Order: sequence, then C-alpha cells, then structure tokens
Amino acid sequence: MTKLGAIVTTPNRSPLAVITVTYSPGEYLGSFLNSLTGACARGVRVVLADNGSTDGVPEAAAGERVNVDFVDTGGNIGYGAGMNAGARFAREQGGVDEEFFLISNPDVTFTPESIDQLIECARQWPEAAAVGPRIVEPDGTNYPSARAIPTVATGIGHALFSSIWPSNPWSRAYRNESDMTTQRPAGWLSGSCLLVRWDAFEAIGGFDERYFMYLEDVDLGDRFARAGYQNIFCPEAVISHAKGHSTQAHAGAMLRAHHASAYRFQADRHPAWWQAPLRGALWLGLQVRGLIASASARS
Repeated sequence: MTKLGAIVTTPNRSPLAVITVTYSPGEYLGSFLNSLTGACARGVRVVLADNGSTDGVPEAAAGERVNVDFVDTGGNIGYGAGMNAGARFAREQGGVDEEFFLISNPDVTFTPESIDQLIECARQWPEAAAVGPRIVEPDGTNYPSARAIPTVATGIGHALFSSIWPSNPWSRAYRNESDMTTQRPAGWLSGSCLLVRWDAFEAIGGFDERYFMYLEDVDLGDRFARAGYQNIFCPEAVISHAKGHSTQAHAGAMLRAHHASAYRFQADRHPAWWQAPLRGALWLGLQVRGLIASASARS
C-alpha cells in the first residue's frame, strides 16, 4: 500500500517533530495531518502518542502516511504523560530538529506557514521556552490562550463568577486577553498548540505527570518561568481549534479532573505547614463547587 503525505524537507534541515496525544480522534486527525503540509516548510515528523483509542484512526493514519509514527502509551495515562512519551520516542528515533518541537491537540487545524511563523517568533525571543499561536474558535473569536498564572484570588474569583458574571475582574485578570494582536510574554500558553525548545523542556523534566488532565500547560508555563525562561504569544501564527470533542461525553469526570488539577497546582505552590488552612479551604471550596455544578447539570 502506498503511504500518503510524503514531505519534501528543506536541504540540510531536519523535519520538525510534532507530538500529539490521541484518544479516538475520529475525523479531526485527518484534518490535523493534512493541514501540517503547508504549515512548516522544513517538513514534519508526527508522533501519535495514543492513550487507548478504540476507533482505529491513529493506527490507520500511521499505516498510510510516511511521516507519521504510532506510539501505544499503554492506556489512558493522561495528557502530560502521553506528551512526555511522544517526546521521548521522537528523541530516541532521532532525525528531527534538535532545537524545537511542537506539541498539539489532534483537533487543531493549521493555517499555511503558521508553524514557520512560530519558529521565526521563537528566534526573535531567544529566552523563550515556549511560543504559542493565536487560536481561533469555530465561531471566529480569539480564544484567550496567553494567560496570567492564576493566583488563589484570581482562581477562586474566576471559578465562582466566570459563568454568571463573565466580565468579573478576577476572570479578566486571569484571561489577560486585552491584547491579542502583539507578540508578548505571558504567564502560560495553551497546550493545545505550542512550539517548545527541546533544551528548556528537558531542563525542567517535561510535563508533570501527576496532572491527568487540565492545568498541565499552566504548570508547564509556570515552571518554565521559574527556571528563567519566557512564554511568548505569537499572534501572527494562527490555528483553529475544535476544542473539547473528546471530553463532551464525560463532562462529570472531566470536572472532577479539573478540580483535582486546580487543587494540585495551588497546593504545590503553597506547601508550608502554616498554609495548611489555605489548602484545606481550597479543597473544600472545590468540592462544594463540584457538587453545585453536578446538581445544576442534572437539573
């Protein structure tokens, strides 16, 4: 069988590793892979770190396309752990660019030259560990993908009021979306698509695998900053994202995972014995919020 999607790479330049975690991605994966062809002039090598797909789509894509590898992670090990597994595979196989790699969700579609623009942006910001694009949602609006690191205050305010008072000051501070047209540093960048420097990623140990889902990108961006790197928003690079398709059928479980990650993030940053009351209050508040959200969903 003839494989599809052969990439002609620029002479003397290795293809860029693109890591994505798949979990029964369906038709989205084909659009994702097809859009990569015009997005990166040097060509790409795609690693599908599969967390237990049952639709057969990732295996079929790897069988049909010469620049796609399928990696069975052994089950649904979580987003961060899956990304780490894919990155290790790309490093072990070799033959890819040794300066940058790209992590992305499989329900992303790239505009032409968008990855090239991310690379160009990274070269303009030599302290950047990660560079993220402007993400356009299906309705044409910009997703606030370059946000501030959540504090306890902004996190609680955003959690309590974002659904009933979207313009509340805590959510505005957290989303940090007043400027979506200028290259700028951010506290963290959405993990749905991120150009990353290999050396920075390896210096901090990659994703924290204690996060099963949610806030692993917040944690990554914060740890990059704590290690002296920058997270840079690059609006010239544009992608679209059909977010949430894999979690819509598991809303209750995903809410619990989000709350667990939110607690872990803040608890890690407030570890002292005298901060135990804060950790306890945070845990209790998240439990109450989860009960309220579950009751609201049932009604």
